[in-house]
Amino acid sequence: MAETLVLIPGLANTSSLYEAQIRALSPDWRIKVADHTQDDSMAGIAARLLADAPERFALAGLSMGGYVAMEVLRQAPERVERLALLDTSARPDGDQAREDRLRMIALAEAGRFEDVIAGLWPRLVSQQGQADPALRERILSMMRAAGPEAYIRQQKANLGRPDSRPLLPGIEIPTLVLVGEEDLLTPPEIAREMAEMIEWASLVVVPGAGHLSTLERPDEVSQALRAWLEQPRRGT
Repeated sequence: MAETLVLIPGLANTSSLYEAQIRALSPDWRIKVADHTQDDSMAGIAARLLADAPERFALAGLSMGGYVAMEVLRQAPERVERLALLDTSARPDGDQAREDRLRMIALAEAGRFEDVIAGLWPRLVSQQGQADPALRERILSMMRAAGPEAYIRQQKANLGRPDSRPLLPGIEIPTLVLVGEEDLLTPPEIAREMAEMIEWASLVVVPGAGHLSTLERPDEVSQALRAWLEQPRRGT
């Protein structure tokens, strides 16, 4: 078993993204949540994570957190014992995605962060989740707590991230690729692409979940993470 699990939240997310998973897993693993709010490049975020992490650790990231996790593997692959990529993509942004990020940065810089998060909300959860006012308030409150300044830095980091697909075939550690069945931002076909490129990967598609699967289907995601953490490493 990995002694320490490092969790990386997504864009405009805080540690509350993983509240249920921390509660479920902390009796058996030491949990750390990475600070992905201070730097405006993937390289900088990953370097900060590595400076604060133990020598060896398991690593899980959701959405932008997955982008950071792949950058960590570029910088220090020998330190990562196992990898979980949740509701994320190894692909770089296309032209439309880059335009959308630049537009959202401009809104946040203009003091319209509430417009940013209100526009994101319907894309973050399943169709059923969109009808849940408690879930909506929880997600919007989390994004408000993250704040516009961190959001702008994170979006700049996202804009500069490389294509991570060439990295995937070289990953030789237990890897979980998990995605919500109704994820609109990084849909299941993107997850399947990643899983097929990683030799020792398992794919989990979570029914009834959108992009923020850890919040919509916390028990199912916690169970998948536990199975991944308990999976023997190659050669053991």
